[in-house]
Amino acid sequence: MSSSSPVEFRVPPVDAVALETRAADLGTRSLKKQAKVQGLELAIAMMDLTTLEGMDSPGKVRQLCAKARRPFAARPELPSCAAVCVYPDLVEVAVQALRGSGVQVASVATGFPAGRTDRATKLREVQLAVGDGATEIDMVIDRGAFLAGRYGQVYDEICAVKQACGEAHLKVILETGELKTYDNIRRACRIALLAGADFLKTSTGKVTPASTPPVVLLLLEAARDHFLETGRMVGVKAAGGIRTAKDALKYLVLVAETCGDAWLSPHWFRFGASSLLNDVLMQLEKERTGRYQRPSDFSAD
Repeated sequence: MSSSSPVEFRVPPVDAVALETRAADLGTRSLKKQAKVQGLELAIAMMDLTTLEGMDSPGKVRQLCAKARRPFAARPELPSCAAVCVYPDLVEVAVQALRGSGVQVASVATGFPAGRTDRATKLREVQLAVGDGATEIDMVIDRGAFLAGRYGQVYDEICAVKQACGEAHLKVILETGELKTYDNIRRACRIALLAGADFLKTSTGKVTPASTPPVVLLLLEAARDHFLETGRMVGVKAAGGIRTAKDALKYLVLVAETCGDAWLSPHWFRFGASSLLNDVLMQLEKERTGRYQRPSDFSAD
């Protein structure tokens, strides 16, 4: 599709009141007993454990990978996490630590988190990460170009990154907190979907607000509508600000009620989590034993 066809990027306006009301209504649903346990275990399987700090080290990444493989040593029957997400220079460390586990290695790319670098550098970063073994790439869109109305430029860049990914899956980070309006977010979804994104992702986790129920609902509706239009399933990743098991379960309700049971899989829904896992494990132990565990019973990373 040519970037000279902006009509293709037009979307109907979002009814903000209806979106927020539905998200709030679905947020009142609760899961009890066995359904709650199943939901919490599914949430673990959907998590991308993430470390994206300037002080990241090979040792920290190995520790995170060990936790992704076996989230709670005392409960080996619990599922592994979906992926570990790191900076490109630490991909090789994660690949070695996760070999044979089935846990994917994701890498942020394209000048994460701001995206303020030239396209050649962005594509080189993607190629290096994939060359080192990353099976998933989390790219950031050029928000400056988007907010200036240069939608074709954003589309072309996503297309180029998708090509550079080769067999690796591409998650497109919209950074919804900077896009400000639901209409902007919906248009960004449309551009990413047309450009071949495998996942729509809310945010980098570096900008507030990050993931919110109305925004995730909007992304889920975009993914559903794209499937109905094209027959191609696309995933959604909620990232940033999700810290409690209760919140994770609310997002799973959004997925089920918006897209259906087919999306209740790590293949189609993810949590970008750095602090969520321990709270989920605490809740699972509460369901199993009838009492809460101490936070110190779980590893920090």
